[in-house]
Amino acid sequence: MNRMKQISKAVFLASAIPLTFVVPGQAADYFSTSPAVVVDAGVCSQQSVLRRVVADFSYQVRHVPELPQVGISAMSDVQLTRYEPKTNPAEIERTYCKATAVLSDGQYRPVWYMVEEGQGFAGVGTNVEFCVDGFDRWHVYDANCRVLR
Repeated sequence: MNRMKQISKAVFLASAIPLTFVVPGQAADYFSTSPAVVVDAGVCSQQSVLRRVVADFSYQVRHVPELPQVGISAMSDVQLTRYEPKTNPAEIERTYCKATAVLSDGQYRPVWYMVEEGQGFAGVGTNVEFCVDGFDRWHVYDANCRVLR
């Protein structure tokens, strides 16, 4: 049985090897409009997930004292960093991601985020947790966003 788990994991990892493609810039996308190569990271690169990070970051900087009043202008270099599949009904499927956020003041900051399946409102949809490096004033995700890495 243990051998089957190893084989299943190897098959999953082999199928999850990202393909490289060029994303054309569009006004509604949060991908950087500059010529950039983006790795297909599945759920990490979904526009709904990226929009959620951008919107929640905007809320955070407005409501946490002493944070610079900036927004995320674009996100690039989206990568899947870890995937934890659901192996029994009691577990939660989690996808860990990393990207580079281009802030409205011109700074580039790493942003780490996690997508949890089935953890949205009333257990429907997804939940997205994120941490922009340098903006976790209360260390909710530990130093340097360690919890989401």
